[in-house]
Amino acid sequence: MNYDHKQIEGKWRGYWEENPINQPGEGKENYYCLDMFPYPSGSGLHVGHWRGYVLSDVWSRYKVLQGYHVLHPMGWDAFGLPAENYAIKMGVHPSKATAENVANFKRQLKEISAIYDWDKEVNTTDPDYYKWTQWIFVKMFKEGLAYEKEMPINWCPSCKTGLANEEVVNGECDRCGSSVTKKNLRQWMLKITAYAERLLNDLEGLEWPEKVKKMQSDWIGKSYGAEIDFEVEGLENKIKVFTTRPDTLYGSTFMVLAPEQAMVKELATEEQKEAVEKYVFNASMKSSVDRLQDKEKTGVFTGSYAINPLNGAKIPIWISDYVLADYGTGAIMCVPAHDERDFAFAKRFDLPIIQVIAKEGEELVPLEEAYTEEGVMVNSQVFDGMKSLEAKEAIANYLAEHDIGKKTTNYKLRDWVFSRQRYWGEPIPIVHCEKCGAVPVPEENLPVTLPDVESYEPTGTGESPLADIDEWVNTTCPECGGHAKRETNTMPQWAGSSWYFLRYVDPRNKEQLVSPEIAKEWLPVDMYVGGIEHAVLHLLYARFYTKFLHDIGVVEFGEPFKRLFNQGMICKNGAKMSKSKGNVVSPDDLVEKYGCDSLRIYELFVGPPELDSEWDDRGIDGVYRFINKVWNLVTNNIGKEVAVTKEMEKVRHQMIYEITTRLNNFSLNTVVSGFMEYTNKLIDINKSQGGIDSETIEILIVLLAPFAPHIAEELWGQMGHEQTVFANPWPTFDKEKMKEDTIKLPVQINGKVRATIEMDAEADKESVLSAAREAIESKLDGKSIVKEIYVPKKIINIVVK
Repeated sequence: MNYDHKQIEGKWRGYWEENPINQPGEGKENYYCLDMFPYPSGSGLHVGHWRGYVLSDVWSRYKVLQGYHVLHPMGWDAFGLPAENYAIKMGVHPSKATAENVANFKRQLKEISAIYDWDKEVNTTDPDYYKWTQWIFVKMFKEGLAYEKEMPINWCPSCKTGLANEEVVNGECDRCGSSVTKKNLRQWMLKITAYAERLLNDLEGLEWPEKVKKMQSDWIGKSYGAEIDFEVEGLENKIKVFTTRPDTLYGSTFMVLAPEQAMVKELATEEQKEAVEKYVFNASMKSSVDRLQDKEKTGVFTGSYAINPLNGAKIPIWISDYVLADYGTGAIMCVPAHDERDFAFAKRFDLPIIQVIAKEGEELVPLEEAYTEEGVMVNSQVFDGMKSLEAKEAIANYLAEHDIGKKTTNYKLRDWVFSRQRYWGEPIPIVHCEKCGAVPVPEENLPVTLPDVESYEPTGTGESPLADIDEWVNTTCPECGGHAKRETNTMPQWAGSSWYFLRYVDPRNKEQLVSPEIAKEWLPVDMYVGGIEHAVLHLLYARFYTKFLHDIGVVEFGEPFKRLFNQGMICKNGAKMSKSKGNVVSPDDLVEKYGCDSLRIYELFVGPPELDSEWDDRGIDGVYRFINKVWNLVTNNIGKEVAVTKEMEKVRHQMIYEITTRLNNFSLNTVVSGFMEYTNKLIDINKSQGGIDSETIEILIVLLAPFAPHIAEELWGQMGHEQTVFANPWPTFDKEKMKEDTIKLPVQINGKVRATIEMDAEADKESVLSAAREAIESKLDGKSIVKEIYVPKKIINIVVK
């Protein structure tokens, strides 16, 4: 029989739809394996997307064979900028475009033959789903975690909406690539900072990649230091700064404020007012990321002076865009002798540089660059001679004792900008009443549904398109019954994706976000598979949501994902696949030509799954040949009565051991190479011994089943089995039966290999050395042996002179 992938794969895909392999059973433990669900873009899936979905499906099928009942769901992150921007580009309504894209994605995902439970499917645009997204917001509002604030935010002029800091990459919108500016807007915020300490501390117990935990830790950015009050000459108001280096306070020779800092207008003298206003405007047009990365330091003197609280020195107050208003207090004391940025600024504007920490035992000389190491205190009055590490504590204590400062902890993490000035998103369930203020929509009236409108394009004014729909906007206040207006901003895309993993386990529940009993059966997620690009954004938000829902009693756990695996990207011509770069490879043609099983295995074979890999269509030919080898090996042995030899048994157990070990380590590319290696060994045994025993053949099929499920099912049936191959237990190995009977040992003379001997694997040392001496006897050239070294089962070295 020939291997006909089209006929075989179509046959088994239909069979699995009627007879799902993943079934509950008595004594079976539950296991939850989750993909990061996609937003359904118009271009459909490419082979880069396939990689993650194949990874999670292989793992899910492996867990089925291990005897688990697996939850492996799929859904759609369909609200937000990507879907709306695509709809605008195509000139169709977002709801229509989204529905079409979902249908196409679903068709492509079914061709992967993943064991998704489509009965659990969720869609973030479904009112039955986003009712609970809104319910979470209402709960946060009532707990004081959702609040309004007018603030300068990142503004994408192309998408015409505000962006969270996390959505700005290298100064550009991470969705469309446009340069991001600043804009003052009324925003809804979520107080994620209230959970900063828990988000940081709880990373410790997670089975996540260390690089992801570090990325989250760095983003939260906890630092210890002191808050110090600086008096301002001629003003009653003081400027509060946070510093991690109170030991350098005597070296503070100027102060820099963020252009947006609240006191800037008050500090600008009449002579400097125009220059300050111009600088503030220019800074507002740059993103936070650009401001931090600009190498050329810019700034303007306000005309005002602060007073150094330790030595009474007058220090000029400047503004510069390398200081951000939303970090610390928006003001920094500048110590150019001991900070690289301050040093560059001082050199640029000819400001004083006073060294207050010196290397022990060295004389002070003019600094060519900032001295950032530890040392001893100088130019610091009563603290001179003290080690700088000790001075940090001593000066912080002094500040607290004299009521001019206090020890404190700071975080880089900022509250989450949670509103978007767009149409395609969850309406924020708040009404604004002149008498009662912001009032949440009663929970029994949720969901607040998104109105179906013809004009949904962004306005660019800072108002959502919803603001123009009078019949929707005008409503009554739930508290006083008077006239009120609905909130017209919508939620960001992250709103629906921050909790979706909870809904999968109980997707049709009309009364609760999730049943506590069902949640206890399945949650938290056992294995989460997705891209590293979500290491900060999505994962941080999902952890925040989970902790909040734990606090209000919805779930019993505080972390959503026990284990995380980040797959690398598939690249083409050295770049990430994207339609704009013209380097997208669709899986559709490859499935047609080579079959799903071949593409599944090639996706895993292209490289280590955690690393980026370059795509080359030609590589799939080799995988296709391998699958045909397996097909021929098995079909040629069907019905043969072959006696089990020791060699067959040894190769069988070695194969089980290698495949299982590599799979458990998620080294899936080496699993594939292992299959190729052992298939070749079995082909050699088949030739030399006239066949392979049925147990070895069947174990090969079972091991291969998670990776190439269609051919495995077909071959299993041809072996005479009526049940699915996935009804089997995962094979086990016996280490004793894996051992080699004989081993080959290189024999060296003075470190150079001169012979090779073959010995019984369990031969004792003296027998090995005796055979080695015999093997090299003719090569000694009359020299005498002075030492014999034997590294067991590795090598022999004979030292002669």
